[in-house]
Amino acid sequence: MQVLENFPLKSLNTFGVEANAAWFVDIEEENDLKLLFSEEQWKNSPRLVLGGGSNMLFTRDFKGLVVHVKIQGLKAEVQGDDIFVTAGAGVVWNDLVNYCVDNEFAGIENLSLIPGSVGASPVQNIGAYGVELQNIFHSCRAFEILSGEIKVFNKQDCGFSYRDSVFKSTLNGLFIITEVTFKLSGIFNPNVSYGAITEELRKRGIDKPSIKDLSQVISHIRVSKLPDPTTIGNAGSFFKNPILPVSKFIQLQSNFSDIVHFPGGEGFVKISAGWLIEHCGWKGKIVGNTGTWKNQALVLVNHGKATGNEIFSLSTAIIESVSSRFGILLEREVNVI
Repeated sequence: MQVLENFPLKSLNTFGVEANAAWFVDIEEENDLKLLFSEEQWKNSPRLVLGGGSNMLFTRDFKGLVVHVKIQGLKAEVQGDDIFVTAGAGVVWNDLVNYCVDNEFAGIENLSLIPGSVGASPVQNIGAYGVELQNIFHSCRAFEILSGEIKVFNKQDCGFSYRDSVFKSTLNGLFIITEVTFKLSGIFNPNVSYGAITEELRKRGIDKPSIKDLSQVISHIRVSKLPDPTTIGNAGSFFKNPILPVSKFIQLQSNFSDIVHFPGGEGFVKISAGWLIEHCGWKGKIVGNTGTWKNQALVLVNHGKATGNEIFSLSTAIIESVSSRFGILLEREVNVI
């Protein structure tokens, strides 16, 4: 383990923007964290935990320590119909999904092709196509920086809500997740609640999809809508889908009858942020070196030479535009540095 100075981060964020870390370290195993934070200098330094860099926008250099978590490992334990899969925090998320799909461990297939690493998944409570991380989360191990101890968090400890957890709020910056255990199933109950899934299965003539069928369909839908970060810089969905009280939604729907929406929990409705942005005229729009993706207005892209500040400024203009037309304040899903 070596702490490096003035380290370039362009290849470690999927937007591909230029930024440097004052100090940088790769973490290959839990014990590296204990060694690193045994030094008071790093306990007291500003720090940023970085996984796949797929949910991060750098608008400046980071003047502290970037901790790049690369802990590997994948294992499964079968207990009757329950299957507990444990993955190191540095495992690529889709590698975990493919491992589970190939072994017919059910429950994670709707989260196929989400970019990023396993360690970031509980922090963000990632989700897609009717499934959230909290639906399959069992527990995680996390290193407490101040005490130097490893603590185990179960689902109740994590305070999951829409794209949120205690690791983003009350415990932000205090812990570093080292591994996550997921509770999956040997019994497959396909979740095809999103219309796009049903339509694609119909096109393929599939009445009773297998786990692999569903994973492949969702991967196809994502590829058709979202750009590959290795081809064009982006961080996937830039904004959260806003959640409104039913009363406000009814009022909105009376003016915009075709507004795309989903269940948002009892008494609430979730609105498609992509629909809102598209209907403000932003879909596929190019603004300088940045813009929105041609197939999905929710995705902001770097056309090659955009700075983080350019991308952030575009997001601000979109927020103001949606607020002006619909009276809804969009919230950024991406972490902004």
